[in-house]
Amino acid sequence: MQKSLKGKVALVTGGSRGLGAETARALAEQGADVAISYVASADKALAVVEELKAAGVRALAIKSDQADMSAAKPLIEAVITHFGKLDILINNAAIAVQGKTVDDPELDTLNLDRQWQINVMGAVATTRAAAPVLSDGGRIIFIGSLMGGHVPFAGAADYAGTKAAIAGYAKGVARDLGGRNITVNVVQPGVMPTDMAAEVLGDGVPDALLDLHPIRRIATLQEVSAAVCFLAGPNGGYITGSAIDIAGGLSI
Repeated sequence: MQKSLKGKVALVTGGSRGLGAETARALAEQGADVAISYVASADKALAVVEELKAAGVRALAIKSDQADMSAAKPLIEAVITHFGKLDILINNAAIAVQGKTVDDPELDTLNLDRQWQINVMGAVATTRAAAPVLSDGGRIIFIGSLMGGHVPFAGAADYAGTKAAIAGYAKGVARDLGGRNITVNVVQPGVMPTDMAAEVLGDGVPDALLDLHPIRRIATLQEVSAAVCFLAGPNGGYITGSAIDIAGGLSI
């Protein structure tokens, strides 16, 4: 198999589990050296690093809390120090706080504010820290959500808002960095089999939600990570400022 990302260095934030870990694996399969960040799942992060090394690439796990904007610059510096450069930034780290409507008297505003801090301001801080050192011709890919532009159920206003903010921010960054041939895009999954989804939906996906999908199933992590790898690779070099839904037609 051709290693289309051989010689590239990628950072995947929140790469110790779920889509982040699967994306790290997919990038490594294409030959990229990969750094992942994590907050608390040290054992899981180190296990992912061992998988990546077994694929024949260099790999590194860095503890970094995206809720702390001041952690962004040290994170990027750690990648540069270890690998010598950064070519691909995957802004994946995020949380989902859903389930209560905005008029609910028991609304957990502290957690909702933390969600904005991690999903938006943390991703912004990482992007700001990475942009000056990212290789010309590099890639920035945000993991957004279909809910950034389509909200099919109640109780997700703040989560949807964070993902809409990311989509708008990515367009501006694409304009800022286009002169350096750096592309900036958003991959917007629908429902995926992740811990985040399980926390919101519980066991299984309700039939009522599946019925909203023309392709009546949820995405696989491999399908979403494949889209990320395409945008990160040489064939994605003329796509920028775009938000690409990987959601089985849920927004139709």
